[in-house]
Amino acid sequence: MLIGIDIGNTDITFGLFEGKKLCDIFRMRTKIDRTSDEYGLFILDAIKYRGFGKEDVEDVIISSVVPAVMHSFTSAMIKYFDRKPLIVGAGTKTGIKIKTANPKGTGADRIVDAVAGYEIYGGPVIVVDFGTATNIEVVDKDGRFVGGIIAPGVETSATALFSHATKLGAIDLVDPKTAIGHNTEQAMQSGIVYGEADRVDGLVRRIFDQLGYETPVVATGGLASRVAALSRTITATNPELTLEGLRLVYDAREG
Repeated sequence: MLIGIDIGNTDITFGLFEGKKLCDIFRMRTKIDRTSDEYGLFILDAIKYRGFGKEDVEDVIISSVVPAVMHSFTSAMIKYFDRKPLIVGAGTKTGIKIKTANPKGTGADRIVDAVAGYEIYGGPVIVVDFGTATNIEVVDKDGRFVGGIIAPGVETSATALFSHATKLGAIDLVDPKTAIGHNTEQAMQSGIVYGEADRVDGLVRRIFDQLGYETPVVATGGLASRVAALSRTITATNPELTLEGLRLVYDAREG
């Protein structure tokens, strides 16, 4: 079994793969002060609940945007599973041409999303990842990851609004079914949810204009399905895209 681990600013997502099949997913909150024992015991308990033991873990691959957790995380893999994880980064063979201005400085999560988008949907393709940040990654018609866009995520923007506007409380980020909000909650939902869908559509159309052609647009991340339903440019939703990208990068290491 391969464990694919995506360490984000808000959540850590674990995917359990048997061959090419994603068998299960579990998550924990990202906290930089956890010890290697906390990580190791959490993962052991989580896979045991799903019918696996440490002897089933053949390898581990990690993409991370949180350097502060990596020492403890790597130590946990070695201590509890006797596996030194493959960490996606500079020099990792990915199976895709990375043609950003500074490939070594390009986030591992962005690379993994681009790899999955290209391998699963072909090129050209655009991947929109709705996480702490909303990342938009572009693979051109020649199969090259050429760059993209990084913007504040939906929940990040909403949290900033709630914390700075004292009379506005937290709300559910759902479709209000009306552009004109007839109360404060609807007005905020319209601004945040429709605003995100329209922002993504506008940015994607700018990318289309720069490329000179349109592409499929794949959404992933926590709010992908919610925003994709309101978008005019998103053509597919794949919540497991990043984990699939980790598995593809792992498979590419010897290809």
